[in-house]
Amino acid sequence: MKIIFMGTPDFAACALEKLVNSKHEIELVVTKPDCYRGKNKSPYSEVKEVALEHNLPIYQPEKIKDPEAVSKLYEYKPDVIVVIAYGQMLSNDILTLPNYGCVNVHASLLPKYRGAAPIQWAVLNGDEVTGVTTMRMDEGMDTGDIIMQEEYRLDPKETSGSLFDKLMELGGDLLLKTLDALEDGSAVFTKQDEEKATKTRMIRKEMGVIDFNKSADELAWFVRGMTPWPSAYTGYNGKKLKLFDVEAIDTLDGFTAEPGKVAKVEKDTFYVGTGSGFLKVISLQLEGKRLMDAGEFLRGNKIEEGDMFNANV
Repeated sequence: MKIIFMGTPDFAACALEKLVNSKHEIELVVTKPDCYRGKNKSPYSEVKEVALEHNLPIYQPEKIKDPEAVSKLYEYKPDVIVVIAYGQMLSNDILTLPNYGCVNVHASLLPKYRGAAPIQWAVLNGDEVTGVTTMRMDEGMDTGDIIMQEEYRLDPKETSGSLFDKLMELGGDLLLKTLDALEDGSAVFTKQDEEKATKTRMIRKEMGVIDFNKSADELAWFVRGMTPWPSAYTGYNGKKLKLFDVEAIDTLDGFTAEPGKVAKVEKDTFYVGTGSGFLKVISLQLEGKRLMDAGEFLRGNKIEEGDMFNANV
């Protein structure tokens, strides 16, 4: 099949790499204009990096809905347009251009978690199962007909980072299966159940503040969901303290503590009270220091029973 590929970050770049090594022809790669994002040394998107490596034609319009951009796409007469985390909504002129429509890979089992950051929200909400969906796009936000889905059962210690890597690979593989089904006519299109639809919102840096009034289970999900970014953090001696690996404990024999108060200190760990249960701290990072396990941290920092953590950082 002749394909126009539209995408920007590494989740999309993985799928593009798989397409390059498939039987399909990539006619054009569309990605967002160059810019320096965060700590990246290169202004190129991850998708552009893959396209350059394989000498694929690249197009980077400011607005994909502009008539000039739409006309550019029409020049290629693609069989299908693959869209993965491109970052802009498509007009109906683009959605109806290819013979097989525009196919999107979304990192959830739609209609659950439409919108931004579905991977993080699956971890934050303590989901046991999530997955990836391919759909035929329409003008709504992740509302198109489902073509295929692949489930993934989360590991008990799953973080947003580890889940991202797994769904990225799973999504690329499911895309190839979907394209084959479209080409041989075996694809089945299923309308989404609007009554089961949920929407997510963007994760922002300030959302990483730990609220110890929540239960230990919720906080364990929260810490893993905020890892690696923006990370879950609290205050310790006026500095930001990030938690990276924790375990929810229902009870500690003979110990009680109000939310945010250190209940018990052992040689290699310590326990913090929550709204229900205790949070066992396994690894953490103090502002200005490297990530370390709790035992190493305790050998260099004094934490005692009764100490309080707070968000005033």
